[in-house]
Amino acid sequence: MKWMGLNEIREEFLSFFESKAHKRLSSFPLVPIDDNSLLLINSGMAPLKKYFLGQATPPSKRVTSCQKCIRTPDIERVGKTSRHGTFFEMLGNFSFGDYFKVEATKWAWEFITEVMKIPTDKIWVSVFETDDEAIDIWVNEVGVPRDRIVKLGREDNFWEIGSGPCGPCSEIYFDRGEEHGCGKEGCAVGCDCDRYVEFWNLVFSQYNSDGEGNYTPMEHPNIDTGMGLERLACIMQGVDNLFEVDTVQKIMQHICKIANVEYKKDEKTDISLRIITDHIRSTTFLISDGVIPSNEGRGYVLRRLLRRAACHGKLLGITDTFLYKVCDTVIKENEFAYPELKEKADYIKKIITVEEESFAKTIDKGMDLVNSLADEAVKNGEKVFSGSEAFKLYDTYGFPLDLTLEIVSEKGLDIDRENFNALMSEQRQKARKARENLDVVGWSEGEIEGLTDVISEFIGYEKLDCDAKIINIVVDNKVVNCAEKDSNVTLILDTVPFYAESGGQVSDYGFIKTANGNVNVTGCKKDKSGRIFVFGKVTDGKITEGDCGTACVDAKRRSAIAKNHTAAHLLQAALREVLGEHVHQAGQLVDDTRVRFDFSHFSAVTPDELSKIETLVNDAILSSTDVKVSEMPIDEAKKMGAMALFSEKYSDIVRVVDIPSFSVELCGGTHVKNTSQIGLFKIVSEASVASGIRRIEAVTGANFLSFVSSRFELLNKSAASLKAGSVEEIPLKISALQDEVKEKSRELEKLNSKLAASQTENIGDNKKEICGFNVITKSLENVKPDAMREINDKLRDADPLCIIVLASSDGVKGNICVSCGKEAVKLGAHAGNIARAAAMAAGGSGGGRPDSAMAGFKELDKINDCFDAAIKFIQQTK
Repeated sequence: MKWMGLNEIREEFLSFFESKAHKRLSSFPLVPIDDNSLLLINSGMAPLKKYFLGQATPPSKRVTSCQKCIRTPDIERVGKTSRHGTFFEMLGNFSFGDYFKVEATKWAWEFITEVMKIPTDKIWVSVFETDDEAIDIWVNEVGVPRDRIVKLGREDNFWEIGSGPCGPCSEIYFDRGEEHGCGKEGCAVGCDCDRYVEFWNLVFSQYNSDGEGNYTPMEHPNIDTGMGLERLACIMQGVDNLFEVDTVQKIMQHICKIANVEYKKDEKTDISLRIITDHIRSTTFLISDGVIPSNEGRGYVLRRLLRRAACHGKLLGITDTFLYKVCDTVIKENEFAYPELKEKADYIKKIITVEEESFAKTIDKGMDLVNSLADEAVKNGEKVFSGSEAFKLYDTYGFPLDLTLEIVSEKGLDIDRENFNALMSEQRQKARKARENLDVVGWSEGEIEGLTDVISEFIGYEKLDCDAKIINIVVDNKVVNCAEKDSNVTLILDTVPFYAESGGQVSDYGFIKTANGNVNVTGCKKDKSGRIFVFGKVTDGKITEGDCGTACVDAKRRSAIAKNHTAAHLLQAALREVLGEHVHQAGQLVDDTRVRFDFSHFSAVTPDELSKIETLVNDAILSSTDVKVSEMPIDEAKKMGAMALFSEKYSDIVRVVDIPSFSVELCGGTHVKNTSQIGLFKIVSEASVASGIRRIEAVTGANFLSFVSSRFELLNKSAASLKAGSVEEIPLKISALQDEVKEKSRELEKLNSKLAASQTENIGDNKKEICGFNVITKSLENVKPDAMREINDKLRDADPLCIIVLASSDGVKGNICVSCGKEAVKLGAHAGNIARAAAMAAGGSGGGRPDSAMAGFKELDKINDCFDAAIKFIQQTK
């Protein structure tokens, strides 16, 4: 057995199974495609489940892949042990009704003993306790000694999740030697110690489970195998854990260099190094696949990983942002298998940098809060820091418990771990329920009984109408033979001209006309198997299964949608030219009224930038450039520079929409034949929709004319309201009005000052001596805060020992203004604290500097209570 690098192992595995007539599949994105049951891809078979379930036809009956995966249930254990990680790669070979146990076991043995050259005396095999067939194959077909085969129970060797395909499995183990064992007499395969490492699981999917304990043999059983790439690399490289594998260790060494620390010198340091190493791998791949940091779903997983890594950077003494630097090493070590990482390097690093810089501000606030809470606990004579506060810091600010503990321990405090752990447990239970609701790998799928397997022919790119036959009619989720007038129906036709909603483009509308009835078509969708469902309502007569007729698309609406979709392509190209190549599509809605385009960018688009973007799009429109649509191999499309969506998994043959000199994209939508058909393009809004995501809405064609017409109407109404002779005079009229308002405001300020002065005349005569301070309290009517502050400043400057508390209301809300003279401040008076105490007595809040402060209050009938509270606070000052 010779040392072999992780990248070499991956290639050896895939090449081996290609030699066994398997089709090599590139890894699917981490974001599931057309599968809402999963948050993130968490196993090698997860993106292939539609093939196992018969919902789609696989590209080959034999496939092999190396699938990138993310699992986060054990995120708190990552780093604390060297076993756990959130990111991993899963090698697999799969058979969809082709070969079965004999080939699966023979090839597995051939690969590990002849290609990897793992010594046979180091290999053990486990089988399901009743699977005698597997034992026979291993012994008599493969040649494994019977005494190297162990029977294990359902928990270890039967693969099943809810209803769906399931079956016994056979696992292959590597014996690391007695020195890695637990020393117990019964130590053997299946023991929890580190001696026997399970590295390959061969699942024999031969049953269909109804989820109630009933198993039906499958007519065409499947093979689903999974082998952790990092785990196999540990064996081939003779290292203890994934963090010591060559590619992963290089990432860790980069972190060590930045932090000026060494691995395996200090356990606390090692934990932080492992956490950062694992999390930067996960975040790099997540961002590459289109995930953006946010406060929910996948975005929250990403944000949590990034923030946890940043926090542990702090624990290592790293003061500046650094994760984006480590990202370079992640990309370098993985670009051979995942070239998209290098292609998107600038974008990935930009997202990481923005999030890390944003969190740097948050973490500073969090650290201030930790220190403040810890100081308060010490002041109150407490020895334990609140577990609920520690959890709040973790949940809100992303503070790991270790960081909080390090800060509070310096002040002589421990943390109430019992309370913290209880709250963490509660959160985990909520997350577990959410995952259960998602279904771990999402076998469960609803299916209407009786539907045909016919895949409709879509001819909508070339024609807007065609002859069509009704294959199935569905009413109220049941297949029926016919449907009467006013029935809402779902139809399967043999031929379809209607575009099915996808890629952010809405579906076509139209009608179906038969000899006996008409259907108004209001939508169209495609399922995972490729079946096209047409939605509508019977408006005349009735329709019957087998009826033939004409299906016709609403041409005017289709034309408007096509204008907007082609404009969306031009918009993305213009955005990248003006804002930079970090811009990528993050979402899109193209219908007959507008273009709504979401894209990655980290600040508001300026008016000047919007103008440039708009001009570029309109220049492309007015250039009258032909739009070329063609199908070609995906590699050829990439060579053309065709843009693709992050989270899409494309087939070998792709549809390319090329607007020469402007844009090339992979796209299945409908488009104009020539850019001039768009008419004109106008951006109507630009805004933020999430952290790092902006949204532009725009109009084209007839909608452009409607928008311009509505704006002219608005201008004419504005001119009339301003009594302007023409639209051109509106700016002059507004300017004159602004000058008039400013003059009125100045007059009002003068009157307010006079009113305040009249109410505070001889106010100094009312001062009382309290604890050595000259205290003045006064209630005023309808005096503005600025006027109150002016009066207070004058009184404060005249008497260094004074404390002035003024209160006023306008009938809706109240204000309190407090000032303290220089000597009063030296003696401990604090205007901000007095203002806050006074306002709280009337349901308010506020504060400020020691010498001057403002506060507001809501309960206007409690002004006297405010004064009482202020005086009480002053009395406690000394």
